[in-house]
Amino acid sequence: MNWTIESRAFAVDAILSRAPVLPVLSVDSVEQGVQLAQTLVAAGLPVLELTLRTAAALDALRAMVKAVPGAVIGAGTVLDAEQLQAVAEAGAAFAIAPGCTETLYDAADAADIPLIPAIATASELMRGMERGHSRFKFFPAVAAGGIATLKAFAGPFAQVRFCPTGGIDAASAPGFLALRNVVTVGGSWMVPGDALAAGDWPRIAALARACVQA
Repeated sequence: MNWTIESRAFAVDAILSRAPVLPVLSVDSVEQGVQLAQTLVAAGLPVLELTLRTAAALDALRAMVKAVPGAVIGAGTVLDAEQLQAVAEAGAAFAIAPGCTETLYDAADAADIPLIPAIATASELMRGMERGHSRFKFFPAVAAGGIATLKAFAGPFAQVRFCPTGGIDAASAPGFLALRNVVTVGGSWMVPGDALAAGDWPRIAALARACVQA
């Protein structure tokens, strides 16, 4: 696809602006992924990031896309060109990387879905802008300076918007969302590990609804 900096920004904004929080998910089975997606979408969080951290991730992605038409499902922890191609073929609407390399930037130029690369420093951000991007994951958000760093970025990089992820919880999310250069925040606090393992969908739904209300 012939991406421009404007078309990339439009595509990413159209996805990430649909909800204030982007749940970052890791699932151990197809069934778990489908049930989790159904729960989160019904609770008001339609945009999901399914990380490629488990053996079941790609199969779960395919099943979630097919079984939950109201979801906008992206793939996270995309590390290389092969993974970017694989998640696009599996039906992902977007991809997110925890950083970015020149090879991955090259692959993003040819991909049919938008890639959201991650940055943690001003130099990484400037390189991403040189490569035609203006929407980034800010990761690891809290460890990289959190709200203070994003405020500092707002001056010299006024056209850039972020999805901060990493160390954000229900208490800190509103502070990030109040920043004018933040589109949405990513996190997993609405899907506690014990609740996911137990299949406690009502608890997960309640935490997801709280994200929407906040």
